[in-house]
Amino acid sequence: MTPEVIGGWMLVALIASIFIGFPIAFTLIFLGLGFGYWGFGDTVFHLLLFQTFATMKEQTLAQVPLFIFMGLLLERAGLMERLFLVMQKMLGGLNGSLYLSCMFVATLFGAASGIVGASVTLLGIMAARSMDRSKYDVSLSAGIITAGGTLGILIPPSVMLVVMGPVMGIPVTDLYAGALIPGIMLAAMYAAYALARCYLNPSLGPALSAQERAANVGSLLVEFVKGMIPISVLLACSLGAILGGVATPTEGAALGAFGSLTLVILYRRLTWPLLYNSVLKTIEVSCMILFLVAASNFFGGVFSRLGTPEVLSQALLGLELNKYVILVIIMAAIFLLAWPLEWVPIVLIFVPIVLPMVKQLGFDMTWFAILIAVNLQTAWLSPPVALSAYFLKGVAPHWQLSDIYIGMFQFMMIQLIGLALVILFPQLVLWLPGVLYGK
Repeated sequence: MTPEVIGGWMLVALIASIFIGFPIAFTLIFLGLGFGYWGFGDTVFHLLLFQTFATMKEQTLAQVPLFIFMGLLLERAGLMERLFLVMQKMLGGLNGSLYLSCMFVATLFGAASGIVGASVTLLGIMAARSMDRSKYDVSLSAGIITAGGTLGILIPPSVMLVVMGPVMGIPVTDLYAGALIPGIMLAAMYAAYALARCYLNPSLGPALSAQERAANVGSLLVEFVKGMIPISVLLACSLGAILGGVATPTEGAALGAFGSLTLVILYRRLTWPLLYNSVLKTIEVSCMILFLVAASNFFGGVFSRLGTPEVLSQALLGLELNKYVILVIIMAAIFLLAWPLEWVPIVLIFVPIVLPMVKQLGFDMTWFAILIAVNLQTAWLSPPVALSAYFLKGVAPHWQLSDIYIGMFQFMMIQLIGLALVILFPQLVLWLPGVLYGK
């Protein structure tokens, strides 16, 4: 049996193992060892050692625990809830004001966290009760919360972009700059859709009662500024330093982690349980991601050495389809894979398989990477498998899952429009990296 065919069986075994429910990281290692030994002998053990040490020496990945720690501190210290309450009272006279407040905080938290589960959970805790109390439409409320929560996968500093950079050989700074405009565009599209629905049908998001509105707008404005300035300074020191070339991504992540800890201390929210739980959760999530990165790098190394990716690429290119048709096929495959899988195996396993083909088609790698990010964000909103629904259901158990699905589906359609816009207008991604880095 030729090495290429062995690689094909290796891919089939991986898909079967994932659907059976085996742990992905261990599955990748054992399949890599078994099929690698079958294909090219005991060299596979040297490859395992080499790929593991290469992952450990990848300095870019040091951002992962730092940004996770930054987001967890901001989530658990309650700084975002304070900002949400101020926004809620300031915009109380506007139909759909809670939708707008929710999206504003979601965009900020997406830039400070980068973790979808944490974002959806936090937004659900903050907004669900207020929306119920104000008699907001459950489906539209669920849609705006889950859609806003998924922004963390796209808006810098996204953990997914940190992992994707080394995999695709793209500087993380380029990915951050490329993701910024699409992320803000999608947030604006979400908010505009919710407000337009409320304008046409005010019962979907009625204005707050007089008791819930601001009694003194001036004092609330001061409170809003007090809440915004620290978060803005934190993002400027972290993300701004990275995009401006003042600091490397890892240094910017360290600034963000230190800044979030400083904010928690200044707001007098720091307690030993909060710090202990944040550090422990950071270790858990970071170890999971980094172990998967190492296992996926090894699996990908074995798969590439067997030569199967090149055979698959040549077979698809041999169909002589338009390159944009091939792009749509790739995007559709990623979308379907994202139903049962997290983003980590997709980015680390599937993307390296199609990467040679994408390069041969002549697509810009930064643009393609952001397309993948937007696509995976869409999958987070795709019923019935989308995990965002279950995160929200966990903190709003009185909301019916069917209502949550209906709301998510509306925003998934908006997301698909956003994905089409990014495909049709590549400058949405490429303009800012070109201005900042001359690319």
